[in-house]
Amino acid sequence: MITGDIKSQIDRIWDAFWSGGISNPLEVIEQITYLLFLRRLDDLHTLEENKSSRLKRPMERRVFPEGNDSKGSSYNDLRWSRFKHMAPAEMYDVVGEHVFPFLRALGGDDSTYAHHMKDARFTIPTPALLAKVVDLLDNVPMEDRDTKGDLYEYMLGKIATAGQNGQFRTPRHIIQLMVEMTAPQPNDLICDPACGTAGFLVAAGEYLRERQSTRILKT
Repeated sequence: MITGDIKSQIDRIWDAFWSGGISNPLEVIEQITYLLFLRRLDDLHTLEENKSSRLKRPMERRVFPEGNDSKGSSYNDLRWSRFKHMAPAEMYDVVGEHVFPFLRALGGDDSTYAHHMKDARFTIPTPALLAKVVDLLDNVPMEDRDTKGDLYEYMLGKIATAGQNGQFRTPRHIIQLMVEMTAPQPNDLICDPACGTAGFLVAAGEYLRERQSTRILKT
């Protein structure tokens, strides 16, 4: 469940967009989503770096390649943890001229990701607004898996489209209860035609992994 503190943080981000010149609520959600995705990519890259450091071996999966992009900017500068410390004008140039082209090309030309990201646009109008939004988003706690769904649901509620679009997220504890009642088995076929963020599918996979691991240990 999203807390009052997080709601206040999202409200401040929302107000920053509106006062900064973006009045279309769908565009606000779009830009917030892109920025949170960038933050998540950096988190994944950092996890790989830490794993490589602990195991003392090269990174198995790099989100941000080594070297520079086609415009000569270091890929390291495209990471959230790097550009968030830049001056507003420099950050604005890096995000608009380097980060978004990188996002559009990240999955390769023929991937599903590329198909959905081909029209990704950076529409934040000023460096000052970008710097303010990045600073506010950086303070939103994203460790809990439920937070992302809660944020999305809350933002949809702010534009009064959740009901019309039919986008309602099932709370995690309800998902876990339903999966345990269903008790899926390894040979079952699982289908969720309205999967949304795939919470039921993920929970079913976790349920099977936990019980299969226990069974293997007992054997």
